[in-house]
Amino acid sequence: MRRRGPRPVSYALDGLTSALAPATLLAEVQRAWPEAAGDRFAPHSEPVSERDGVLIVACSEAVWAQELDLMSELVLQRLNTALGRPAVRRLRVRATRI
Repeated sequence: MRRRGPRPVSYALDGLTSALAPATLLAEVQRAWPEAAGDRFAPHSEPVSERDGVLIVACSEAVWAQELDLMSELVLQRLNTALGRPAVRRLRVRATRI
């Protein structure tokens, strides 16, 4: 069977990165974070640790931390949807240097 045309490089890279990435919840969350947090929060925040379903997120400024804390339920829902399962129970947001 012949292929119709060349495949994008992304096919090979997706397989390679999934094989190289650590199989931890934090690694999964860090990959899904930009989509789940959205254009508004993603540039100003970063998931830094996870324990028992509680995700610690560092924000660049206190204003972003407070805003993300207020929107945590929505972000949490998006994050668990992106992960495909309810893996994260709670977000704890901190203002700290990223």
